[in-house]
Amino acid sequence: MIKRLILILNGKGGVGKSFFAVNFVQYLKDKNISHTACDCDNENSTLKRFHGEAVEFMDLSRPRALDAMFRSFEKTDLVVVDCRAASTEVFFDYFDMIDLRETLQTLSAALTLVIPVNHEADSVDQLQRIVNKLGKACAYIVLRNEVHDDTFAVYEQSVVRQRLRKDLGMKEITMKKLQPWLVEELSLKNLPITEAVKDGSIYLLDRQRLQTWQRKLYAEIESAADLLLPQKS
Repeated sequence: MIKRLILILNGKGGVGKSFFAVNFVQYLKDKNISHTACDCDNENSTLKRFHGEAVEFMDLSRPRALDAMFRSFEKTDLVVVDCRAASTEVFFDYFDMIDLRETLQTLSAALTLVIPVNHEADSVDQLQRIVNKLGKACAYIVLRNEVHDDTFAVYEQSVVRQRLRKDLGMKEITMKKLQPWLVEELSLKNLPITEAVKDGSIYLLDRQRLQTWQRKLYAEIESAADLLLPQKS
C-alpha cells in the first residue's frame, strides 16, 4: 500500500479547516477506515474536542512534535492532521529539515494537502504560498468552503488555480453551508453529525438537515478518494 498523510492546511484562520477535519474523521469512522487523527491547535483543539481520545495532540512548540505524523505510519496507513492557523511556516521548516520527498519515498507514503478557500483573497494568497513552496512534492485538494459565500471569483480567476489544474493534478471539492443554528448546537454538544443524529434531544427535522448535509459532503470526499485514502501501489 501507498500510505497517505493528509494535512488540512491554510495559514488563514476561519476558512473551515477544523470543521472539515471533524467531518472527514467522522467519515473515516463511519466507513471503518483505519486511521490516526492529530490536532496541533493548542488554543482551539476542535478536532480533539469532537473526537476525544481517538485524536492525538501535537504541541508545535516542541521541536520534534511533528515526528508523530510519520511515526503513526507504524500502526496505520492513513494519518490526518488538522493544522492550526498561522502554522504554515512551521510545516515548511520541518519539511526542509527532514527532506520531505526522501522521507515520503522511504516510508512508501504520499502527502495530500487539503486547502480550504473561501471568497476572500487572503485564503487564495495562502494557497499560492503553499503551492510555490511545495510544488510537485504533494497532491492537492482545494476545498471550496461555502459557509460565508458560495461565489469564488477571486479563486476561480487566480493564476494558482490554473497552475494547480494544468500541472499539479489538483481536485476540487465543495463543503456546503450548514445552517448556523445547527453548527452552534453541534458545538455546544461537542457532537459530530453521526452522533448528533442519534441524539434524541435534537429536533427531527434538524436531524434530517444534518443527514442531508453530511451525505453531500461524503459524496464530495468520495469523489477525491484517490487523493484522500491509501492506495495500492
